[in-house]
Amino acid sequence: MTTFGRNIESPADFFAVTDRDDDPLYEVTLWPYRSLSDKGFVTIILLVCLGFLVPITAFFGSPFFWGILPFMAAAVWGLWAAIQKTNKDATVRESLKLWPDLVAVYRKNPRSEDQYWYAHPQFVKVHLREDTKIEHYITLSGGNREIELGAFLTPEERLSLFEALDRAIYQAKSPVS
Repeated sequence: MTTFGRNIESPADFFAVTDRDDDPLYEVTLWPYRSLSDKGFVTIILLVCLGFLVPITAFFGSPFFWGILPFMAAAVWGLWAAIQKTNKDATVRESLKLWPDLVAVYRKNPRSEDQYWYAHPQFVKVHLREDTKIEHYITLSGGNREIELGAFLTPEERLSLFEALDRAIYQAKSPVS
C-alpha cells in the first residue's frame, strides 16, 4: 500500500484514524468530469459503424470488400478501446477531510494501489503552483511529504478548490475562542 504521509500499515489504520464521531470542518470528494454517458458511448459507436457502411457498400461483392473490412473493424475497435480506457481512468476519486487536529486524503486509483495521507493541520501548507505544465496546480505538504490534489480538475475548479481549502486550513489552525 502506498502512503502519502505518515507511516500507515494498512487501509484499516487510515480508516481507524479518520472514522470519527465529530463532523469535519471541511470535506470534499473530487472526481473527473465525464462528458460521455453510457448512452452517448453506444450512440458514437453506432454512428461510426453506420458512417463506415456508406463507403464500404460500393465494394460489396468484390475482393476489395474483404481488404477494407478489417481496417474499418480495427478503427471501430480502437475507438471503443480508447473510450473504455478513458472511462476507467475517470473512476479516480480523491476524498479530503479536515478536522481541527487532522487533515486526511484518500485517493482511489483505477489502475494502481489506493493512496492515503494524513497530517496535523498545524503542519500542512496548501500550495498553488503556476510553474508547472498544469495551470493552478495544487499540492499539500506536511508530514514530510507533498501530494497533488485535483490534477484532473479544470483550472477554474482547481483555483476554487485552492481558495476553499486554504480558507478551511487557516480556520482549522486558528485558535477557538
